[in-house]
Amino acid sequence: MKTLWLAIFTAVLIWSGIHPKDYFTWFLEVVPALIGIVVLALTYRTFPLTPLVYTLILFHCLILMVGGHYTYAEVPLFDYFKDWFGFERNNYDKVGHFVQGFVPAMIARELLIRKAIINGRSWMNFFIVCFCLAFSALYELIEWAVAEFSGTSAEAFLGTQGYIWDTQSDMALALLGAIVALLLLPKLHDRQLQTLR
Repeated sequence: MKTLWLAIFTAVLIWSGIHPKDYFTWFLEVVPALIGIVVLALTYRTFPLTPLVYTLILFHCLILMVGGHYTYAEVPLFDYFKDWFGFERNNYDKVGHFVQGFVPAMIARELLIRKAIINGRSWMNFFIVCFCLAFSALYELIEWAVAEFSGTSAEAFLGTQGYIWDTQSDMALALLGAIVALLLLPKLHDRQLQTLR
């Protein structure tokens, strides 16, 4: 599995870096994936994760790389969706923000369970949802800071497309993603966690 994971990650990373829409935007979008793979490499032997969480992390990285290649406002498939469904904007970034809650929720869940940080599933779920919402808000603050420091060149990174509630809807989708992950995946996750103990 490790070899396939690395092959997919590397192939999509190379593809995304070949003539992206804008290299500055590409770097901003893929740097979380690059940080992520370094962290995973450093912890692989001492704290391996479940296959579910590794798969989700890869999926999140691929979303970042595709967004980096085209910019989140110009992913072609979502331009088709825009035309087909009569959307006013390209909504690929909304998928990215939903996943920004969905995937970190499962990472946080794995860490909290394996490190026995919080007793009780209800409190753990509450903390995970709060963490994911805070993480999403932090990302929005980072986007704002990048826009302030880099000027108009960060417009593609922000990807607001003229939508005044973009920041709020991004955070709401991350919140929704965290809740959906905690509703759909705990049984599968718990089965995989049993194999690590």
